[in-house]
Amino acid sequence: MNTLLYCLARLLIATLQALPLRLVARLSRACGAVAWWLDARHRRVALNNLNLCFATEKSPAEIRALAKENFRRLGESYGCAAKTASMSNSDLKGVFEVTGAEKVSQPLPGAEPPGSCVMAIGHFGNFELYARCAWFAPGFQFATTYRALRQSALNRLMQSLREKSGCLYFERRTDGGALRAALNQGGIVLGLLADQHAGDKGLRLPFFGHDCSTSPAPAVLALRYGCRIFPAICYRTALARWRVDVGDEILTHDNGKPRSTESIMLEVNRAFEVAIRRDPANWFWVHKRWKPGKWKTPKPNLHVPSDEIENPVVGEKGHSQ
Repeated sequence: MNTLLYCLARLLIATLQALPLRLVARLSRACGAVAWWLDARHRRVALNNLNLCFATEKSPAEIRALAKENFRRLGESYGCAAKTASMSNSDLKGVFEVTGAEKVSQPLPGAEPPGSCVMAIGHFGNFELYARCAWFAPGFQFATTYRALRQSALNRLMQSLREKSGCLYFERRTDGGALRAALNQGGIVLGLLADQHAGDKGLRLPFFGHDCSTSPAPAVLALRYGCRIFPAICYRTALARWRVDVGDEILTHDNGKPRSTESIMLEVNRAFEVAIRRDPANWFWVHKRWKPGKWKTPKPNLHVPSDEIENPVVGEKGHSQ
């Protein structure tokens, strides 16, 4: 069975990579539309999440339309990720850009460049393109972590696609020592996904006004290895077009003293909220972000007042194609 899955996956990827990017995007959006009708479980998760966050702001019809567009976007993201993995930097020039990359290159006063940075990233747009941001930040080695698939053949296939980007990939359970060594050397930009449920060991922090388990990893590693933290969002600006925006630095110290991991990650959650409100269909609504959990040490409700969040702009150009 594993061999069959591997062969099918390899055939599908080869087919996508042989097609023009815009055609891949349209076909993948169609697949996402089909998935909306076939995948009842994830459809319910997406609708429940959207209702939790937007029930007071959007009508049931608007929420359902947003969920359907989200499935089409996810189809587009997955299909295009397979295609863009095979594209050279020159081929990507017309469809991918990065803004704010210069922030990473500017050292702190008194610091010796190049220091390492942590990018707090999420499942926005074609999130596999985060690995290609090194092109826009010369002098830095980009890196990230991943969890290996159970099927070894499929895992090798996935890594063979990802490693073409030049990004370093560290397996979360087995490569801890190698990751620590890389951070100690400096010149690393480590992208860490921080928008998923982190289990009972996560931080209890608000996201869209509701407590959820948040991974402390970006804050913990930044404090431990003296890294700076920046949020980064991949926006889909049109059909098969993307832009990664590197946000303002999230300070890890206040008056010379380390800030708490809770306060740092709360700022990350705020940055993600702003990005989601800017284009709600661009995020990964099919994940159970607000799954109930048992936290050992309850945290106070640090709900962000609505007037502190940017006014929402529903989508960018090309919201639906």
